[in-house]
Amino acid sequence: MITDDRTDQTWAPAPDRYQATDYRRAGRSGLLLPPVSLGLWQNFGADRPLATARDILRRAFDLGVTHFDLANNYGPPYGSAETTFGQVLASDLRPYRDELLISSKAGYDMWPGPYGDGGSRKYLVASLDQTLRRTGLDYVDVFYSHRRDVDTPLEETMGALDAVVRAGKALYVGISNYSPEDTARAAELLAGLGTPLTLHQPRYSIFDRVPEGGVLDAAATAGAGVAVFSPLAQGRLTDRYLKGVPEGSRATRSAYLSAGDVTEDLTERARALNEIAAGRGQTLAQLALRWVLRDPRVTTAIIGASSVAQLEGNLQALQGPDLTDAELAAIEPLAAPAGESL
Repeated sequence: MITDDRTDQTWAPAPDRYQATDYRRAGRSGLLLPPVSLGLWQNFGADRPLATARDILRRAFDLGVTHFDLANNYGPPYGSAETTFGQVLASDLRPYRDELLISSKAGYDMWPGPYGDGGSRKYLVASLDQTLRRTGLDYVDVFYSHRRDVDTPLEETMGALDAVVRAGKALYVGISNYSPEDTARAAELLAGLGTPLTLHQPRYSIFDRVPEGGVLDAAATAGAGVAVFSPLAQGRLTDRYLKGVPEGSRATRSAYLSAGDVTEDLTERARALNEIAAGRGQTLAQLALRWVLRDPRVTTAIIGASSVAQLEGNLQALQGPDLTDAELAAIEPLAAPAGESL
């Protein structure tokens, strides 16, 4: 049990935290992940209260969420989500490090100059070293190449992933936002180096089915699991935008989603999907999570959370029956076409 000097309270995770979670294997590896993982892409930067982040992270672990997904430039500002996680690790989660699966990524813009972006060995290794300092970790469990850098030979990028495993800085490696062809080649290169590809992280939701165009198959062929991000289409598959774009929502303040992305067509589809969810006794978000998890190639769905209540509500998606054939058929005309995005 941990004493928190700031609040003069004690906290320990729930003793039954794993009993209600049906963990899934990542491809052909020995690694198990919870079906829903917590991502720190948004809501965990320096612009949000540390106390809120701390409450969310602790509650997630209480509910069997063992996988926390980061990247070097999550914030804002860049790096601050990793710093936030490091603070909560130090104050609360450190005794449970061996029960946690912590991933991070590098590949997009991080710092000025020629070595702070892309897929070079120089950038990836330096970025992971910075991640370890910000989080206070000795190693990450999974380190991803966040994107395919066409200006860097894939051999160099995969060689860098192999190198960080051999250096003891990561246990497993993954790729994110790679095409089916690059996924297959990356897996081939990594297998040749003796460090297998463990996870692929693509964007996937009812409104974005691009991974069905080959990525899911390529990952399965390589023996890799799939950790999908944005399964709720950045909130568009929740009740947040069913009546338009509310003030203060992500669409009014995020660099990754604008009010123009909440089109009338998507809103009408979301309303119809919400009716299907209600017929199941679920929220739209819960339905959307069950939908991506219907595919056995998907190991885990990575969600964000701005509050404990939102986290708890989304995790309730794991309760109740699987989607029926009739429900899947009703969802199909409201979803993006297979292999495409709306």
